[in-house]
Amino acid sequence: MTEAQRGAGMTSARTRERLIGRVREQGVRDARTLEALAAVPRHLFVDEALATRAYEDTALPIGHGQTISQPYIVARMTAALRTTGPLDKVLEIGTGSGYQAAVLAQLAGCLYTVERVGGLLRGARRRFQTLRLTNIVSRHSDGYEGWPEEAPFDAIMVTAAARTVPEALFAQLKEGGRLIVPIGAEGQELFLYRRRGVAMVCERLEAVNFVPLLPGEIA
Repeated sequence: MTEAQRGAGMTSARTRERLIGRVREQGVRDARTLEALAAVPRHLFVDEALATRAYEDTALPIGHGQTISQPYIVARMTAALRTTGPLDKVLEIGTGSGYQAAVLAQLAGCLYTVERVGGLLRGARRRFQTLRLTNIVSRHSDGYEGWPEEAPFDAIMVTAAARTVPEALFAQLKEGGRLIVPIGAEGQELFLYRRRGVAMVCERLEAVNFVPLLPGEIA
């Protein structure tokens, strides 16, 4: 851990409390989700130069054209999954810096996470190890493919915007499983889908702004 991170950590309890208050004011009231958000030291998931901004309620760059999501959106997506069914086995598409995965890991039995950018995944794995998050399993792979060998999942979270619902991911849900995913290009909307046999029950949550979900792998 760097000196900058240690310094941020010294004030993180107070700044995290303020952040949780802002997230609650925006409408996320699920106590367990807020506890999970508060438990994760966000300053460990951003570059040293941005550590002092880690507890702002805003997205921040993490390199490779990617961002660490706004804490409110992390909480909103997490609460939407937690309050609609079990989280014994969860798949995340788009590990990024690992922040959303670290929050989900507080609530899930086992979290599987897929990242297409090898450099991001290596950094996330180091953070998981530092925080002793032993219930996270990660994979360097194309997120559009999901993780079929480990399916079915209780819930799947996609942390980048797809143009349409990825059919391969929907197929990897258990009956009654939930898929939360941003959909769209210019005007994106966050949707929660529930599997009912071969059908999807759809609920629109709110307008969002995510980086695009891209195919393929980068070393």
